[in-house]
Amino acid sequence: MRKYVIMTDSDSDLPYALKQELDIPVVYMPYVLEGKEYYDDLGQTLDHKSFYDKMRAGAAPTTAALNEANYEDYFEPILAGGQDILFIAFSSQLSGTINAMRAARETLLEKYPERKFIIVDTLSISAPQTLLVLKACEMYNADAEMEAVAQWLEDNKLRAQAWFTVDDLKYLQRGGRVSAAAAVLGTMLDLKPILTETREGKLAAAAKVRGRKKAMGYIVDKAVENIEDQKECIGIVLHADCLPEAEKLLAQLQQKLPDMTIRVENIGPVIGAHAGPGALAFCFIGKERPI
Repeated sequence: MRKYVIMTDSDSDLPYALKQELDIPVVYMPYVLEGKEYYDDLGQTLDHKSFYDKMRAGAAPTTAALNEANYEDYFEPILAGGQDILFIAFSSQLSGTINAMRAARETLLEKYPERKFIIVDTLSISAPQTLLVLKACEMYNADAEMEAVAQWLEDNKLRAQAWFTVDDLKYLQRGGRVSAAAAVLGTMLDLKPILTETREGKLAAAAKVRGRKKAMGYIVDKAVENIEDQKECIGIVLHADCLPEAEKLLAQLQQKLPDMTIRVENIGPVIGAHAGPGALAFCFIGKERPI
């Protein structure tokens, strides 16, 4: 038995196959769809296509946070079993749930004072967080100590980048990220916002372009501009049930970044609830975030 366990949450959009392969315990984050509460279990209970089909049909999912007791239920069996925990968490700037996690940690360390428990606030969400998890697992499998892995994450977390666009502005409007007037005007003009994760760990608009084709071109340009070593880390193309466009973006990226390994994966329901069907992103570890 290893001395410590790497954990993360489902807001990382960690692919279920990788969760299984790497044996990573994942905290499943809640959301409500059509009046029913679900937990984002990486597409096992409700597959991603069904989720987005429901949104297209008019469903307006909402997301929620876990409380301290929820986190204790996840953490205590591991600590009680004699292992330490390195938790790789989604951005504290996008939800207050990390405070409940920290409270759970303090409560449990009083009960198990011989254990260690480190929480890394990645200042990321979705695939940039997954990329940090994968690097941590790589170090773990090379027998790195927990503190060394945590330090690498702290030193490099702002190199994890995401550049993404949405297909329909109404979902950003619903979440309060654009005004109703801006959504109407943007739809009329076919404006596509390009959003990114900032150095503060928030989401911000980096640009607005006309049309989907230009949005994809902008994302490719940002990847080329910000990736230093193509072989250092995999990239992830994310899509919200728009696989043909994800494959187009993949082809464009492979043309410009031929030595980089790039996966195509799904945007999960927690992020998808805010971005909507048709959202498209590219995520990677490169230079430090530019904004």
